[in-house]
Amino acid sequence: MSLQVNCRKIVGGYGRGKALVTRQPINFLAMLDTKVGTITDQDHELFGQSVKNVILVFPNAIGSSVGAYAIYSLRVNGVAPTAIVCTNKADITTASGCAISSIPVVDMLEKTLSCMLSSQMNISVDADNGILAVI
Repeated sequence: MSLQVNCRKIVGGYGRGKALVTRQPINFLAMLDTKVGTITDQDHELFGQSVKNVILVFPNAIGSSVGAYAIYSLRVNGVAPTAIVCTNKADITTASGCAISSIPVVDMLEKTLSCMLSSQMNISVDADNGILAVI
């Protein structure tokens, strides 16, 4: 049995995997090693964790718009997330970076679910149909 909620499609596609959840924004240019996909900022709650093949659930990106190219570098290096869920409204850095990288992105989740999501949950993102499911 799965719990499904509606969300808003930003970049189409489908992703499935373990959630990697943070309540902190991410600066893709300054906080990630794009060669291996790990969070390098020691002050971030995801420090040392990898975004490779997970569904990254976070509020939004911060920092330079060049962060979009950092997201693209994650894809080129084979260490990108399978999908991204913005618990706030998706920002231009995340949206454009994922668009050029073909990484599905959704936002505008029902607030009750975004508070319930935690790392290691199995989730799927069907961006084309605007559905996030906890499996």
